[in-house]
Amino acid sequence: MVLDDRQKIGVLLTGFGIFFTFFGVLLFFDRGLLAIGNILFLSGVCFGLGWRKTMNFFFQKRKLRGSICFLFGLFLVLIGWAFFGIIVEGFGFINLFGDFFPIAFAFLRRLPIIGNIFNLPGVKYLFDRFVTSSSLPM
Repeated sequence: MVLDDRQKIGVLLTGFGIFFTFFGVLLFFDRGLLAIGNILFLSGVCFGLGWRKTMNFFFQKRKLRGSICFLFGLFLVLIGWAFFGIIVEGFGFINLFGDFFPIAFAFLRRLPIIGNIFNLPGVKYLFDRFVTSSSLPM
């Protein structure tokens, strides 16, 4: 899979957005870092997918509840209510990107070192509840 320059910038911005959001949560919900992380994440998704595909993704009828929660959580973080914003945003994130979790878990199980951890008996049982063979693309 070859990415063009716009998509590479999108992946980089999304990665920085996740990093800043994670770091903001670690620093007791620092609203500045959370706001920067959210803005970088959204701009990375827009760069990676393109403006039209991003709008189509966020405003699908079945994902509208997740989109509203995610964007409302972003708004709460931007106005300074970081803790409540992250909770609402997390609910929206799970509703928006929940379809991708089984694919990500299946991919992680195939990695050399991390896959060994995910194939331990207790962890494997936990992840088998999320990853079914019917949810994988192939």
